[in-house]
Amino acid sequence: MTNPTTRFFDELAKVFSGAAGAAQGLRNELDALVKAQVDRLVADLELVRREEFDVVKEMAGKARQECQALKVRIAELEAKIERLEGGAAERPAKGSGTGKGGKTGKSGRGGKS
Repeated sequence: MTNPTTRFFDELAKVFSGAAGAAQGLRNELDALVKAQVDRLVADLELVRREEFDVVKEMAGKARQECQALKVRIAELEAKIERLEGGAAERPAKGSGTGKGGKTGKSGRGGKS
């Protein structure tokens, strides 16, 4: 026959095991509810996840670099246009003389005659 004290402790251990299992189940359920509430709150506030933010931040950085490169390129092209237009405006003033028969000869291009 088993000792009544041993039997009592066996029953008590079963009760505690059952209570621990129930507590673990309750904890899992509570975690799921809290996560659902947080997800709903994040969706309501229209917040973004970190991964999405990092992707957009990287895209913005690339766009900024491309914009800077394009600004430099535009400045170079504008300077080139200025040089070409400035040079074209100066040519008729220097070489306005036409050769015989109204055609521009070598002397019209500033070369040797």
